[in-house]
Amino acid sequence: MVAQAVVVATGVCGDGRREVLGFAVGDSEDGAFWTQFLRSLKARGLAGVQLVIADAHLGLRQAVAAVMVGAAVQRCRVHFLRNALAQVPKGSAEMVAAAVRTIFAQPDAAHVHEQLRTIAGMLGRQFPRLETMLRDSTDELLAFTSFPPSHWKKLWSTNPLERLNKEIKRRTDVVGVFPNPEALLRLAGAVLVEAQDEWQVSDRRYLSEGSMALLTATTKEVVPAELMPA
Repeated sequence: MVAQAVVVATGVCGDGRREVLGFAVGDSEDGAFWTQFLRSLKARGLAGVQLVIADAHLGLRQAVAAVMVGAAVQRCRVHFLRNALAQVPKGSAEMVAAAVRTIFAQPDAAHVHEQLRTIAGMLGRQFPRLETMLRDSTDELLAFTSFPPSHWKKLWSTNPLERLNKEIKRRTDVVGVFPNPEALLRLAGAVLVEAQDEWQVSDRRYLSEGSMALLTATTKEVVPAELMPA
């Protein structure tokens, strides 16, 4: 028996609607797999990606740089916080979490960046490894600040994918072991088709047309893309 992941990519089109871009089964830690997956999305017409929201998969970041030239990578703040809290004693976790969250509570990009530097320095006096994590992750953790503030809550984590991932996991857990990757893909595909249909018929857009107009993307471009193993 071989354990593999279902990876799912969703995106937001120029009109603010969400779409399922693609999915595949493979080793989610492998850079070659991510490169092949992203190339398959481009081959099917994906273009104009400005931001990729994902967890801190080195292989994925390298694949984005190679295949989606010019796209920034936003590191999921939820996953980052989990990793950060693993560096501190449990008794300090609540304080550290509250401090890190203040970074994302600022009104504009300049204050967000300033607050990260302030919090990194403050926490660094007690937790130097955490300060290093914050400073080394600044570009990816704060990539969302290059977009309109009205988009920030939709860009700084992979939370929008969690519902899809949970539903895929729920259905795959019922089956347990699949005879081959194709069988897993068929089941995951059924879940994603349902989600795509729901998004297409809904009058509610993920990002409003007015806020999307603030971007330079055309209606044929996808902004942003979210990638995450299920």
